Amino acid sequence: MPSLSAPVLHLDESQLRHINSKLSAMEPHQILAWAATTFASLYQETAFGPSGNVITDMLSSQGISVPVIFIDTLHHFDETLDLARRSQERYGFDLHTFKPEGCLTREDFIAHHGDNLWKRDDLVYDFSVKVEPARRAYEMLGARAVITGRRRSQKGDRATMPIVEIESTGLVKINPLAMWSFQQVWIYLRANGVPYNALLDQGYKSVGDYHSTRPVKEGEDERAGRWAGEEKTECGLHKDYFAMRAQFLARNKPQQEPKTAQLTAQAA
Repeated sequence: MPSLSAPVLHLDESQLRHINSKLSAMEPHQILAWAATTFASLYQETAFGPSGNVITDMLSSQGISVPVIFIDTLHHFDETLDLARRSQERYGFDLHTFKPEGCLTREDFIAHHGDNLWKRDDLVYDFSVKVEPARRAYEMLGARAVITGRRRSQKGDRATMPIVEIESTGLVKINPLAMWSFQQVWIYLRANGVPYNALLDQGYKSVGDYHSTRPVKEGEDERAGRWAGEEKTECGLHKDYFAMRAQFLARNKPQQEPKTAQLTAQAA
């Protein structure tokens, strides 16, 4: 198979399809082993959801050391933050936590953006708490590729995603569990004693920020508890970065212009 370590941006669609065809015949742990030997600057990006926990365990069981990127939105459940601590203690990975720019606490975020930003403008919220911190993480760490826990069975935009994809920024994303179901993930967690979020025992299946996540009802899709009642299926982390940034800047422009005018007046 072609190596993606250096000329990744020069791969054409046919080469990428060939790689995905080969990887689709492999088990997740084999895909992870391939990724670890292919990319010199590989990270796992996770919010410590069930799939991410499986991947962490698979890497550890093979003796593969991959540093972890965790985007702390400052709006996670306490159970999620507790799991991040327990997981690091169990597996000993290097953890790189990134928060919204200029903020260390939820109170800082409210001071910068006002309360309930997710209600007032969810695009600005998503860019501020997920997209910008993630982009900052990739650039500061020099990440060329990240492992994610996304699966096709989660539906929405993920229903047809490949195992390996290349973003418009050039970042490679590897989705080793793309073909797995939630049931396979759950069986692996229990069979291998993998730490998982305590909220799963309360009916949650996909856990995001506390204000936009609820338990899943019987018969609902796995991610039905995320942004319930909305058409939204992604937070922006796995959407086109340049499109998200352009929309974010357009939304913020009316707020920025008065400040610019004020500074100009003061300078005069």
